[in-house]
Amino acid sequence: MKCIILAAGYATRLYPLTKNKAKPLLEVAGKPILNHIIEKVEKVDSIDEVYIVTNEKFTPSFQDWARSYQGNKQIIVVNDHTTTNDNRLGAIADIQYVLDQHEIEEDIMVLAGDNLFDFELVDFVHFYQEVNADSITAHELDDPEEMKRTGIVEVDADGVVTSFEEKPQDPKSKLAVPPFYVYKAETLPLFKQYLAEGNNPDAPGNFIPWLIQHKPVYAFTFEGLRYDIGTIESYHKVQELF
Repeated sequence: MKCIILAAGYATRLYPLTKNKAKPLLEVAGKPILNHIIEKVEKVDSIDEVYIVTNEKFTPSFQDWARSYQGNKQIIVVNDHTTTNDNRLGAIADIQYVLDQHEIEEDIMVLAGDNLFDFELVDFVHFYQEVNADSITAHELDDPEEMKRTGIVEVDADGVVTSFEEKPQDPKSKLAVPPFYVYKAETLPLFKQYLAEGNNPDAPGNFIPWLIQHKPVYAFTFEGLRYDIGTIESYHKVQELF
């Protein structure tokens, strides 16, 4: 299994903090957000390589980070060669870019580079292996306003995703979907098909409602919290919590 960490955004909502620093490299509790994520990836034995896809502006910063990395996974920094928020590829197009550039034909785990979480990726991979199908993560939210700012899914009794809505005004369930996914090797060509059909290349969650029309997707429901660092306020809140 390969791991792709999405880190090609420009995080304009976090300016001035991210004007000259990539969001995943902002520190929380004395170390970069990326380190918190990688520590979870480290525990997944089946992952041997981690691809950090970023842009032209932040490639040198991630290369510096990779050089100082002490873990046992091979880190590959991938430059998608975009230069501004206006010409960015979008997360789904970035996944396709990594697949093309490195000719990946194995299962992949996709993680956002700006989310912290309590659960263990090892448990997520075990779930994926049991269901033997593309899998997403989900957790229960109680805050109606927060539900309107994330992807919301419905699942059946077996855990199969039956509907997915990004930022719904009227959420159909309390199950929110953070940007952590595992896709089977045979699903990878569908990214190209999705993009070729002119679908939205941006938020990684946009792929899910399209994918569930083509094949079963399961939801791994985890306990505990996850923290989406999207604004100055959310960054300060995470700092306090950690």
